[in-house]
Amino acid sequence: MNPILNRNLFFVKEHVGMFKAANNYDILDPNNQEMIMTCREEKLGFFTKILRFTDYKRMTPFDVEIKTADGDKVLSVKRGVSIFLSTVEVFDENDELVGKFEQKFFSIGGKFDVLGKNDNVLCKLKGKWTSWDFKFVSEDTEFAHVSKKWSGLGKELFTSADNYMLNIDEKVPENNPLRLLILAAVMCIDMVLKE
Repeated sequence: MNPILNRNLFFVKEHVGMFKAANNYDILDPNNQEMIMTCREEKLGFFTKILRFTDYKRMTPFDVEIKTADGDKVLSVKRGVSIFLSTVEVFDENDELVGKFEQKFFSIGGKFDVLGKNDNVLCKLKGKWTSWDFKFVSEDTEFAHVSKKWSGLGKELFTSADNYMLNIDEKVPENNPLRLLILAAVMCIDMVLKE
């Protein structure tokens, strides 16, 4: 696992553009605004691009890669065509399956299970229906929080509705695969729950 995933704060900035089919993000260090990773959807087929501009956008497949600023692969997130509920697979830098996400049926505000590679539930992503506020929880333990409302050193970065902060709790050990899955899930929230 890339050591960059042992950080606890990540500022995620979506690329804004008219007629944009691909999902592209920059991941910054909120303390100094330095770009530390990129998230790009480079393998986007012609028909998928067309469908992204229709009501079928939430059903389209995606294949997203997160890389360091130097271009080293950190992880990839893939989903095939989704009719009702999404199942998203997460792979490490060596294309080994690390885990997946399964969207919950009839969830208000958005919810999916974060599963390990053996389909064991590691935690759940729960969100508020009225805002962009999500938590990764297991029973009474919160592992991470994603929000558009963050009052820290990176507050001045919040200039657009497409920016948000990921805060991974220190209780998630370094080099734990859950860190990789949490970051991957954050990149999927827009594509799976919000679009």
